[in-house]
Amino acid sequence: MKNNNPDVLKRFVSKGVFPYQYAFTLLIPLRNIFLSPKQLINRLMLKENYTVLEIGPGPGYFSIKIAKELSKGKLVLADIQQKMLDYARKRIEKKGLKNVEFKLCSGETLDFENDYFDRVFMVTVIGEIEKKDEYLKEIYRVLKKGGILSISELAGDPDKIEKEDLRELIEPKGFKLTHQFGSNKNYTLNFTKI
Repeated sequence: MKNNNPDVLKRFVSKGVFPYQYAFTLLIPLRNIFLSPKQLINRLMLKENYTVLEIGPGPGYFSIKIAKELSKGKLVLADIQQKMLDYARKRIEKKGLKNVEFKLCSGETLDFENDYFDRVFMVTVIGEIEKKDEYLKEIYRVLKKGGILSISELAGDPDKIEKEDLRELIEPKGFKLTHQFGSNKNYTLNFTKI
């Protein structure tokens, strides 16, 4: 699925929305060195009946294991690129998982009910969001009180946001930093809706 288009290649190696044409690179098992699905599941503190939103799932690197963990719950994948959702859907359906929904989003609003999700998480996504303040207000709206917004950032991502900058961005929106995992290079910060 590789694309030799210079504009797509430039997006692949620079800031901005990750191009779906290079989605296959997000499935390389070497990613486990930085953050494995098992580590993320532990950091999310999931319960089997939770309703969870993954924003920017790409081809579903973490999604399959998380959906399996939610045996009585539901995982919703939201992305602004239909081709990414299609890629993730194909992989998830191949595994026979029935508790996953797919939602194409605008990048500005989340078309879900208030207080709907127990967890919302993003892995190397928040830096790509253009209107962060508006999006964080939407996340606050759709997350249940006491629910967790979990953000993971990894070394090498051109859009990576440093821990302190992330905290300054998110806490004023009605969240409190409650858990930190990893190092400064590769980390997960969990913010609880207060």
